[in-house]
Amino acid sequence: MADVLRARIRSGALRPGQRMPTQAQLADEFGVERGTVRQALRILQSEHLLTNMSKGSPATVAPDPAGTLVGSSAPPLPTAVALTPRITAAFGAPHVEIDAVCLTSATLTLALGESLRQIHAGRLKPAKVDVRVLLPSRDIDLAFPVPVEDQGRDDPVHRQWLATRNAQGQVLRHNLLALRSTHGIDVRVTFRALPFTPPVKLYLLNGTEALFAYYTLRRRAAGLDDVQLETYGAEGSQSMLFSFDQGAGPRDSAFVEQSHLWFNSLWETISSELLLTG
Repeated sequence: MADVLRARIRSGALRPGQRMPTQAQLADEFGVERGTVRQALRILQSEHLLTNMSKGSPATVAPDPAGTLVGSSAPPLPTAVALTPRITAAFGAPHVEIDAVCLTSATLTLALGESLRQIHAGRLKPAKVDVRVLLPSRDIDLAFPVPVEDQGRDDPVHRQWLATRNAQGQVLRHNLLALRSTHGIDVRVTFRALPFTPPVKLYLLNGTEALFAYYTLRRRAAGLDDVQLETYGAEGSQSMLFSFDQGAGPRDSAFVEQSHLWFNSLWETISSELLLTG
């Protein structure tokens, strides 16, 4: 609940100085008890996104929520928590530009959900959306995820990763391209294949923000093809996401600029066409 409300504040759907809905209204909307509502509001208050919280009246959106928790002052949070509000805020721009380097697009696909809901609800209306995604090629030997013991050519871990890569990419592309017919938004979604396994994930938003996380590997058991295997895999959605904003000072600006140069260099040189099929 806090994630959804945070995203609404970031995107401008809830404007600076605007009164929040009452706790009763929020409880009804989200189908939760008022204690849950109060807990979510306290989280947003602790992040300085809400002010004037009291028992007698609804809280107020902070005067400058967009400048709160951005850039080098922002604490790192798990990708599953931090990415959705930043993506939603990016969709408040007339021209949305998202570049991503990742192992699969599963987390990005999930994070786009709130932006799509707000577009369908009429709260957001970008004119143009450009999304570029770099994913590992199906033809390489992945560094991870992999079985702890070599499976040779018959590798169920690689097959599962490839199926996830393709399915999530197709869902992401379908959901975004559907905005053309439903809302008249000019949308372009492009995938390209990398000849290596990226050890980090990177999201670049509207040319002004870079979100960066390490893939940290874990050894774990997995049931694949009715067989239990020990694998080395990455917890992508739980990776801590660090935010760098171009307006947060020279250090952040340099990181954003160099991240764009790095992404474009991969896109324009060693990456290749990627087909989200078998």
